[in-house]
Amino acid sequence: MNQIETPSKLLIAVRSMLRPLVKLLLRYQISYTALTPIIKQLYVDVADKEFPIEGKKQTESRLSLLTGIHRKEIKRLRADEFEENEVPESVSLGGQMVAFWLSTRGYHKKGIPNPIPRQSTKPEDVSFETLVETVGHQDIRPRAVLDEWLRLGMVEINEEDKVVLKEEAFIPQQDFDEKLFYWQRNLKDHLATASHNLSAENDEARLERSVYYGDLSQEAVNELHELYKKESMKVLKKMNEKALQLKSKKPGDLNMNAGVYFSFDESDRSEEG
Repeated sequence: MNQIETPSKLLIAVRSMLRPLVKLLLRYQISYTALTPIIKQLYVDVADKEFPIEGKKQTESRLSLLTGIHRKEIKRLRADEFEENEVPESVSLGGQMVAFWLSTRGYHKKGIPNPIPRQSTKPEDVSFETLVETVGHQDIRPRAVLDEWLRLGMVEINEEDKVVLKEEAFIPQQDFDEKLFYWQRNLKDHLATASHNLSAENDEARLERSVYYGDLSQEAVNELHELYKKESMKVLKKMNEKALQLKSKKPGDLNMNAGVYFSFDESDRSEEG
């Protein structure tokens, strides 16, 4: 495919890829005019930082050539501070606690979280209190964490008065800030991987696989969904346990993200051709 044909085909593919995003934006009353400044700022920021010419200063004229945005606007946008979403505190602490629960001896059995007592009977024994104090470094009260996790549906109390970690702990159910954080991070990383693999300059592809079938009933889709949830959780728990071990034994400055998804949509077929 030549350099003239590629952008045209890419734009057609981008239109299809952006449809779910536009649908989400409209659902939350975010108009085209609200999105435009963000797109402009992104174009300038990415062009400025990721498309330099070695040994040459990144000028506003060149950025204008790359982005199609007027030089005067380029100057203003470069002066604006690019705002990044901060990780909600509950995401940071909660993620670490779930990882600890699924990978620490006494808290799980083959990656399946054990129900644990609310409080400790002796120092450092297995309990929710010990979990919070170990991961949170005693900066937060275990009772406050338990109340919040119960509210979010991440845990429940069983008939033995033990705290049970629910599978839904991996996907926040009620807190919009947490769900938005994971939505942003996971889609960004998935798109980065897919874009990396699409580039002809990249010799080593990153893992991205999927299974697609059409002409399925809702009952069949539901059965496949349950199968995939069960099997994929096994893999994610193994990854979590291994990553926690490697983080201690082989620390570094890289981040990794491995995830799964399951999609079904009656409109897929109309957008393929």
